[in-house]
Amino acid sequence: MTAAPSPSTPPSTPPAASGAAPGYHPRRTLPLRVEAVRQLRRRRTLVTGLVLAGLPLVLIAAFAIGGEPERGGRRINLMDTATASGLNFAAMALFVSAGFLLVVPVALFCGDTVASEASWSSLRYLLAAPVPRSRLLLSKLVVALVFSAVAMALLPSVALVAGSVAYGWGPLELPMGGTLPVGDAVGRLAVAVAYVFVGQLVTAALAFWLSTVTDAPLGAVGGAIGLTIVGNILDAVTALGDWRELLPAHWQFAWADVFQHEVEWGGMLRGSAVSVAYALVLFALAFRHFRAKDVVS
Repeated sequence: MTAAPSPSTPPSTPPAASGAAPGYHPRRTLPLRVEAVRQLRRRRTLVTGLVLAGLPLVLIAAFAIGGEPERGGRRINLMDTATASGLNFAAMALFVSAGFLLVVPVALFCGDTVASEASWSSLRYLLAAPVPRSRLLLSKLVVALVFSAVAMALLPSVALVAGSVAYGWGPLELPMGGTLPVGDAVGRLAVAVAYVFVGQLVTAALAFWLSTVTDAPLGAVGGAIGLTIVGNILDAVTALGDWRELLPAHWQFAWADVFQHEVEWGGMLRGSAVSVAYALVLFALAFRHFRAKDVVS
């Protein structure tokens, strides 16, 4: 005769009783590593990297053909000191690219990430895996921001190496006169790159929000770039007066204050506050919209 089970031993609960498959954990779906590898293998990632890495070489060739920049006028800018050293060349490359060129990879990585899945009709399969919607958005957003940060750092890094080979390794010649030691100059260049990235958070958030609204990747990317250009145009309207300080574009070149004998932090702090405030609102709108979105593609 088989002994009856002890009353003190509770019966085992079937794995399906909780409503989830055995071993399923929402936080383990769509790991960042998997999403990063998927994005890294995209052709647009390779093309973007090649363009950013190739621009410093194009600038060096332009200076070789046209000669060194002339230092005319009362006000000397970063372009006038571009060939003084590799550090000067890197600062100049950041100066000429921060206004528009670096906007493109940010809008591309953040605006293409969700909309491309919808255009390929693979978004609903990811959600059916099942990947929670907030988890999917968070993974894609983190990877897109990391790729954007790498793109920001790639151009000045290549410019620093290429410029040092072409013009020598030495202190940074300041536009206002004097020089900065190499150690200080490298640190300030890193601060400038970090600020440019913070300033582009508005474009990133705008592109990411549009990516959850539309199924057309080009619409999300183009919309973010277009609205960024509109912001730059509005900032040029002096009739707006102090209202321009509420525009992220008004502070996009505040990082140039690091290339002085004494760093001016006021403009960068105000610009960072404006950019982060806009970005948080737009990121929240993206999550709110996608949570209730009817995903059919």
